[in-house]
Amino acid sequence: MPSKLSVNIGKLKLKNPVMAASGTFGYAREFQDLIDLSCIGAIVSKTITLKPRPGNPPPRVAETPSGMLNSIGLQNEGLDNFIEDKLPYLAGLNTRVIASIAAEGPGEIAAISSRLDKTAIDAIELNLSCPNIKGVKVSKRQGVKLVAQDAAVTHRFVKAARGSTGKTLIAKLSPNVTDIKEIARAAQSAGADAVSLVNTFYGMSIDIDTRMSRLGNVIGGLSGPAIKPIALKMVYDVYKAVDIPVIGMGGIMNAEDALEFIIAGASAVCVGTVNFVDPNTACEIVRGLEDYTRKHKLSGIKKLIGGLRV
Repeated sequence: MPSKLSVNIGKLKLKNPVMAASGTFGYAREFQDLIDLSCIGAIVSKTITLKPRPGNPPPRVAETPSGMLNSIGLQNEGLDNFIEDKLPYLAGLNTRVIASIAAEGPGEIAAISSRLDKTAIDAIELNLSCPNIKGVKVSKRQGVKLVAQDAAVTHRFVKAARGSTGKTLIAKLSPNVTDIKEIARAAQSAGADAVSLVNTFYGMSIDIDTRMSRLGNVIGGLSGPAIKPIALKMVYDVYKAVDIPVIGMGGIMNAEDALEFIIAGASAVCVGTVNFVDPNTACEIVRGLEDYTRKHKLSGIKKLIGGLRV
């Protein structure tokens, strides 16, 4: 009998809609003694790039009211290391594994996608929206932007990846835009099977005694409960604008938060900042969703997706 919590993201079937967000869960091995990794629907790896990246200067994390700032800068050991060292462990887990990737150009993202297409990962998430790295040059007039801050550039990157893999492809979008719906539609038209949102918001924190930023990179990405109402609204907007699944994230701390995102239109949710507070939260959210479907006599969690009453 299929689980009441099972959902589909493109060709990818998840046993439940709760995922560990990229950048907050390492490569899963770091959490193996803290959480039953098989309890969640999917693990999204820390973002990998073609070549190793050293990341941004420290300090890289700063706590803020109802949230946190980070400026890691996509530090990672590169694609070869991921395939040879990280993937064998991930492939042995009893849950879906989604590789998060980032690149400096369409050709590079195609190359990474092509390599991963031949591996045991279940899906690819295109991190087009990390606020802690230098963007790409869009045009002479518009200058440098994050990929997910421009619809045409988003389309080029997603199309390049789509042409290089048959795996489920998820485009991760930035909230730091005027109209996130436009970007989501561009990702869909280029062949994305789903969109995930939102990545972190640009933010700062200043030490008034030293008059210096609390981050070595000055500006970082804000996550946590502080961003939830805005993230929830963006998920709702995008759900109404596209025909592909939406994966929601942004300040999810418990099952009630997750349910809000699902009712707003998310087919699945990613749990991020709370992993630093209580690593077992993802499993507790799964249990909370099970309790909710039982209490409300739902045949499945799919019945709840986009079920906002207006």
